[in-house]
Amino acid sequence: MAEPENLVLEILREMRKEMVTKSELAAVKSELKHDIADVGSEVKSLRADVASDLMTIEKRLGDRITYLQRSVMEFHSSTIGHGVLYSEMDERLRRVEQHLKLTPNDGH
Repeated sequence: MAEPENLVLEILREMRKEMVTKSELAAVKSELKHDIADVGSEVKSLRADVASDLMTIEKRLGDRITYLQRSVMEFHSSTIGHGVLYSEMDERLRRVEQHLKLTPNDGH
């Protein structure tokens, strides 16, 4: 292999081949800006999707809570229709025991 006339000049030429030009940098910069804009629009779209899903979940939970409230109301209405709220049973039993002068253990 023959050595170049000027070694420094040859090394500089090789370095120039590997260097990136200003126009190449501008192209990369432009591509990055475009990619960043795409990611930004995807994030906005994702936010809208998440917000929509949260609204749907909130509505479904609200419907279920309303259903449960209605069920509890119907339960209490039916127990009142039978004359007694189940939650008042112990109190009523104590009054009956006192009226009959029974000790709480006599009837059990």
